[in-house]
Amino acid sequence: MLQTTLCYIEKDNQYLMLHRISKKQDVNRDKWIGVGGKFEPGEAPEECLLREVKEETGLTLLSYQFRGVLTFCCDKAEPEYIFLYTADRFAGTLTDCDEGELTWVDKDALYDLNLWEGDKIMFRLLAERETPFSLKLCYQGDALVEAKEL
Repeated sequence: MLQTTLCYIEKDNQYLMLHRISKKQDVNRDKWIGVGGKFEPGEAPEECLLREVKEETGLTLLSYQFRGVLTFCCDKAEPEYIFLYTADRFAGTLTDCDEGELTWVDKDALYDLNLWEGDKIMFRLLAERETPFSLKLCYQGDALVEAKEL
């Protein structure tokens, strides 16, 4: 299983969202997601988180919280464990991202975006739960065929 991090950076009741439009071969193509990426050999989840956020946004996280693990299964991609974080303090200036467009989006407007269907469940859990959670999401194409909160 691939191991990745995913972070939703918060500011003024908004999340920093990445509209994935740059890569031609991308399971997330045209979707809106948080920032993060693949572990490098020997990296701890937090090391991956900090590195990926810095690479994709130019920001240095000053305060972040582990929120849970997503198990992502899709017939179009390698299955992965996604270590999920939120962050509420950062330093630096937002830079361009080579994977797409970064935009601050009101939390109330998230569901208007082209999201993975399971992300709607994840956002609900992020809003409702203080403690870490585990969520399994399986897709055939873009269709959610299994969602299981564990």
